[in-house]
Amino acid sequence: MVELNARAEDPKFWDHPEQAQAVMRVRTRLERGIKIVDDFERSLADNLELLEMGEAESDKSVADEAAAALMALGQATDKAELETLLSGEADANDCYLEVHAGAGGTEAQDWADMLLRMYARWAEAHGYKIEWLEESPGEGAGIKSASIKVMGPNAYGWLKTESGVHRLVRISPFDSNARRHTSFASAWVYPVVEDEIKIEIEEKDLRIDTYRASGAGGQHVNRTDSAVRITHIPTNIVVQCQNDRSQHRNRATAMKMLQARLYEQELQKREAKVQADHAAKSDIGWGHQIRSYVMQPYQMVKDLRTGVETSNVTAVLDGDLDPFMAAALAARVRGGAEQKKS
Repeated sequence: MVELNARAEDPKFWDHPEQAQAVMRVRTRLERGIKIVDDFERSLADNLELLEMGEAESDKSVADEAAAALMALGQATDKAELETLLSGEADANDCYLEVHAGAGGTEAQDWADMLLRMYARWAEAHGYKIEWLEESPGEGAGIKSASIKVMGPNAYGWLKTESGVHRLVRISPFDSNARRHTSFASAWVYPVVEDEIKIEIEEKDLRIDTYRASGAGGQHVNRTDSAVRITHIPTNIVVQCQNDRSQHRNRATAMKMLQARLYEQELQKREAKVQADHAAKSDIGWGHQIRSYVMQPYQMVKDLRTGVETSNVTAVLDGDLDPFMAAALAARVRGGAEQKKS
């Protein structure tokens, strides 16, 4: 920190804005980490003193309060320790999250909408900001696809474990015979690319379409005539944006999303060298399920990669995803370490 502070105080520090911004981001992350450790140490000392006081005075309520606080502190330190594993090249970045309905019409589109709501609830509960970029409404209900930007520390590091196919089993609310249906939707997560990371995109490799934003309206997107869809022909990656009334600004946002997708693709290639199982993420198909959500005939959410499961489906769909993310992240780190050893 001393060295970073000295560099920041140099009168010529901002002569090179991109380098300066990179230094400031590192300094901010270090300051946040130091504050977390200081807060933990202070809370530990205060509550140990409170516990001793309660026991010395035979005050059970004080002792119980201190014990509960120490237990909560332990859980918080476990999470902070896990966050130290977020050491990937882009883990600290904001991220884009896309949700796509699988085959199955209205049933799958409703599931995609539920999945998007689940991630929005998770983000809001963790203090992340959300920007709604694109939403294609379903034919009868739900959505065909949607894209959001999640902004906050380590947004990509946490959410990257959610990329894959999600399977829902329930009694369909759209089936008059009340039959059980299985639906699929996919989530894609990729990092917002920092300005200093250069991804070369040639104009000849792009197909740019403009279209009228569709749908019944709502709080998420401005329904205007300025929607933009960009297809990167060599990779067949498609991005779209319709959240702004300006076609120019929508195009600029879509280009940033495309750059981020291509960067994520490059990250996958690098990570695959030390972690073979992550390579499958670059070609997610309907057979590559990561999690199953069963509402009928029993209640169960199970992660097929880590075995973590819970019977509280409602809580999960309301955004209680931390146990799944933590286990998946730990598994990825362990897998990478084992690959390096071998």
